Amino acid sequence: MAGSPAPSDTREQVQFYLLDHETPLGKAIDIALLALNLVFIAVFVAETYPVADGTAALLWRAEVAIAAVFLVEYGLRLYGARDRATEFLNAYTMVDLLAVLPTVVIVAFPVSAVGVNIGFLRVLRVIRVLRFYRFTDDAEFFFGTIDDNTLRATKLLLTVLVIFFITAGLFYSVEHRHNPGVTTFGDAFYYTVVTITTVGFGDIVPVTAAGRWVTVGGIIAGIILVPWQAGKIVREWRSREKISVTCPNCGLSYHDPDASHCKACGHVIYQEYDSRQ
Repeated sequence: MAGSPAPSDTREQVQFYLLDHETPLGKAIDIALLALNLVFIAVFVAETYPVADGTAALLWRAEVAIAAVFLVEYGLRLYGARDRATEFLNAYTMVDLLAVLPTVVIVAFPVSAVGVNIGFLRVLRVIRVLRFYRFTDDAEFFFGTIDDNTLRATKLLLTVLVIFFITAGLFYSVEHRHNPGVTTFGDAFYYTVVTITTVGFGDIVPVTAAGRWVTVGGIIAGIILVPWQAGKIVREWRSREKISVTCPNCGLSYHDPDASHCKACGHVIYQEYDSRQ
């Protein structure tokens, strides 16, 4: 772009590179943000385990540094958006803010009652796993284009992981101070997996009302979202196995390759199919 860009052009550039998957800079930004998301969640998981004071301090510094990067990214997304109100109310944008807000508050008010009381909300950073859905909005990935079936399968796997991680994070947050069976994120994740998959060994059970409601929410989410995503994949596979023939009588589309009559109304369709050969 020749000359000094106008402010509106700068905003367009910011928006473009935050959404782009194809240019080297766009790919680098996406890969960096993806890596930071993974590290941000890993830091939270590590902080739930007993560690040395030096390690705890290192984890805290990493948390603050990554939160600062995400806060800058949040500001840039609002700056580059054509409609800032719409961007602010976007679900992904709200997740970005909620995930870093507890860390920001603790840094800003380290010894105040506000900082102490909001500290337990740092578990909200686990909802950053929702951000991975940004990378499945289209078939363009860092390494090239993937087919629709692979994209749908990726979304299904991501849906399962999101349900597990968010439920485990919230369950840990409400239970670890009261439940002797939940001392780390690993305990909460184990409980979530065996509960949502209906195995239910019973060695860990919720002892708080909030823990029971988190469990109920996770189970309902699993019951609704996983079959929904899986159904989309199955429907796509089935549609590809059928011939794109529309019954002139009832309008049903897609029939088996060897079908001579419509399976819904019985109308003859093989002549139309044969004419396509």
